[in-house]
Amino acid sequence: MNFIVLTLFPGFVDFFFTQGVIGKAVASGIISGETINIRNFATDNHRTVDDRPYGGGCGMVMKPDILGSAIWSAKKNAPDSKVILMTPQGKPFDQKKAWELSREKKSLIFVCGRYEGIDERVCDTFVDEEISIGDYVMTGGELAVMVIIDSVARLVPGVLGGCESAEKDSFKNDRLEYAHYTRPFEFENMKVPGVLVSGDHEKIRQWRTWSSIQRTFIKRPDLFNRKKPDAKEKEILKEWCRELENLVGK
Repeated sequence: MNFIVLTLFPGFVDFFFTQGVIGKAVASGIISGETINIRNFATDNHRTVDDRPYGGGCGMVMKPDILGSAIWSAKKNAPDSKVILMTPQGKPFDQKKAWELSREKKSLIFVCGRYEGIDERVCDTFVDEEISIGDYVMTGGELAVMVIIDSVARLVPGVLGGCESAEKDSFKNDRLEYAHYTRPFEFENMKVPGVLVSGDHEKIRQWRTWSSIQRTFIKRPDLFNRKKPDAKEKEILKEWCRELENLVGK
């Protein structure tokens, strides 16, 4: 999978492509990442990429001819690519969208806006999809792009190494992941749940299912509205309620 990022600050994103799991995946050729400096397509001596908005108002708007040329350049080398604009007005990004994008067979071109935004004609002409990482506004789309690339790339086969790592992520089935523990066995007077050192794999699997359901109920109960509890999950919640009732009654 190839990630192409159109930005006014390529160094910002280039560094990201060299770090951690993403950097290793790029170095091994599992994925590729590149940046295109939008300012390189400016035609004046000052390399101007923005101008005042028609109709007045504060701020500046990215010029459609400059940004359009940058997108055309990216698509020239990746004609079947999908163009994604990072904008607070886009559809909210979630794990389902991450899985969807990770299965794309073509390159993904990300456009990072700046200033007050980009000329609407660029959206109408070039952009295939608009995505947001939350209902808030930042100074540019670079951080949002890195969030999405990190989330998508780790789902590409071979990037994480462990084949089950991504399959058991939080939100994979609209449930949070189970709790994790490691050495030391005791920390701050708290011990690791005994079942995890029992060696009984079936009991460990059951405990992890319990942990996942309980953590979802406590931390993100709204996820049960996305996906209703099945019969097994209902039984887990009922038994947990009975345990809580007994505890309160003591």
